[in-house]
Amino acid sequence: MRLRLTASGLAVVRGFREVFSELSFELAGGELLALTGPNGAGKSSLLRLIAGLVRPSAGALALEGGDPELSIPEQAHYLAHQDAFKPALTVEENLRFWVRFAGADEAALGEALAAVGLGSLADLPAAFLSAGQRRRLSVARLRAVARPLWLLDEPTSALDAAAQDRLAAIMADHLAAGGLIIAATHGPLGLAGTRELRLGQASPETA
Repeated sequence: MRLRLTASGLAVVRGFREVFSELSFELAGGELLALTGPNGAGKSSLLRLIAGLVRPSAGALALEGGDPELSIPEQAHYLAHQDAFKPALTVEENLRFWVRFAGADEAALGEALAAVGLGSLADLPAAFLSAGQRRRLSVARLRAVARPLWLLDEPTSALDAAAQDRLAAIMADHLAAGGLIIAATHGPLGLAGTRELRLGQASPETA
């Protein structure tokens, strides 16, 4: 069955402020939804809601075609705006920690690091990575552990042009395999057919 994520009437309240309300959309396998809008519009809050880190004050989410025994967050990768890693561990050890935590096969470690251009830095302590290299290490998780839904918060942050091209290729491969991507972004992601959801508008549009 083809994947389909459906959001119906979602609302988030943080403190006493309503971040967004009555937010509805559908996303089918092979589609990328770009979340746009000004800072504070709720892009990150929506990603965190889908990832299970924020509770909605109203509305519902449903994922068709996934594993019925797993929750939506359990079937998602959440790439936050800030990169999480252990400075004392090497690049490869950081990725291996994540793969083991996710219960995935470690055989994909080398390929995942090569895909983001970090293969030659596998033995380097993560504390010595630049901001762009740390971001690429986070992106490597997407390749190392297979999950159908990717939630990306400003995924191109700190990436140079070559790294952005690598990321676009990784995202294109995921979409070609029928995966779903929702990405908060302030700029183009370099993929044709991207649908845009500007928070506060009624429906996504094709970019």
